[in-house]
Order: sequence, then C-alpha cells, then structure tokens
Amino acid sequence: MQPLRYSINVTLDGCCDHRAIVADEELHRHAADNLARADALLFGRVVYEMMEAAWRVPARTGVRPDWMPPWMTPFARTIDAKRKYVVSSTLDRVDWNAELVRGDLEKAVQQLKRESGKGLFVAGVKLPLALTELGLIDEYEFVVHPRLAGHGPTLFAGLSKYVDLKLVSRLEFGSGAVAMRYEPRS
Repeated sequence: MQPLRYSINVTLDGCCDHRAIVADEELHRHAADNLARADALLFGRVVYEMMEAAWRVPARTGVRPDWMPPWMTPFARTIDAKRKYVVSSTLDRVDWNAELVRGDLEKAVQQLKRESGKGLFVAGVKLPLALTELGLIDEYEFVVHPRLAGHGPTLFAGLSKYVDLKLVSRLEFGSGAVAMRYEPRS
C-alpha cells in the first residue's frame, strides 16, 4: 500500500490560515520536495480551487504571474504537473490533471492507497480531519512557524478521539520554522 502523507504550516498558537504564514525560498523548496514524494495529490474543493488559482500555469500564455519570484517556480512546476484527486460533492467537473472523488470517502481513499506508487499527499484542514477520523493518514508533518497569529482556523477542531503520534524526524529552517514528522502509534 502506498502511504498517505499530510503536511501543513501552522503558527505557534495553532493558526493554519495560509495568509498568516510567510513561506520563504527554503520552505517552498521543502514543500516541493514533499510533493515530489507523491504520485498524486488529494484535495478538497476549497484547497483545490485555491491551489489552482495560485499555481496553475496559465494555458493562454504559459507565463507565470508577476507576483511569483523565480524561486517559487520549482514548487509551481511540481504542483502543476501532479495528478490530483478532488473530493467534492458540489463540483460538477475538474481539470488541471484532476479527477473528482465521489461517494464513500473511506473506500475511495483505500482504493487510491492500494494502487502502486510512492505515495499520496493530502493538504488542507477539513479533508485531513475526515481522513484522520477514518485512520487513513500514515504520516503527519507540521511545519511550525515562530509566529503568533491570534486568529484563524486551527487543526483538527472537532476530532472525536485522541490520535497518538510518534516523532520520526525533525528539521529546522533558517526562518526558525521547524518541520516535525510523525506517524500514528500502532
């Protein structure tokens, strides 16, 4: 079975609003490396639409937007090229190398995990909560930023049971952020 990995940026006070976090070149490189470890990405509708708006190469021009510095290009290329599965009951169609996932979430994700490959990567807040409830995430990475936001959504709000994790690696960045990787305890 291929593993399902989850990574998210979070502030010291638990905020996971992407607008509250400053990702520099080193963190973008780390994120691109994470995506490269997966054969496909699993998104909910909100994250899919947000990522597509930011990172899809414009079909008409093929030129990246002015706001994107050159050091973001490897991340943009990596996410743009990846196969994507989108969990949504409201979207009628998707493109950007994507396929809709409908019906029973547990069965659909188990089927994806049974396919051969080096892994799947999930992003967001709501979908990872549902996948955690189902016990389907094999690896969690929290990139903790040295910032207090004082607002915003937090991770795993409403989780129905404890999930015990064991630390498997830790990586410090020049910005002071720390990536901690965990696996569920058996």
